[in-house]
Amino acid sequence: MVNIKIMSETTLGEFEEIVVMIVAILDGDAYSVGIITEIENRLNRKASLGAIQTVLKRLEQKGLLKSEFGGTTSERGGKRKRLYEITALGQEIIDQTKQQRNSLWDAMPRLSFNLY
Repeated sequence: MVNIKIMSETTLGEFEEIVVMIVAILDGDAYSVGIITEIENRLNRKASLGAIQTVLKRLEQKGLLKSEFGGTTSERGGKRKRLYEITALGQEIIDQTKQQRNSLWDAMPRLSFNLY
């Protein structure tokens, strides 16, 4: 269970939450352009490189992600990618966020949507 104090100090905005989840999905192969591609493919949503880089830095400062440079590649002209991974705290936070969201969905009466 997540420490409530940690949760209050480490709240996520919607876009931050998406980026953390995409980094987790990419499982060690998450870099800025790859994250953009995943967001576009999975969510049919656009994201700029600048927005992604800003959020990645902020999430790393919060301790939810960590990064390191990968190896050089000829396709990138010898440049190395900065690869991101989710930290234990990041996993804890998104697990708690999922639990909170599910709790809210479960609390809504079915009549709210007139679907049943």
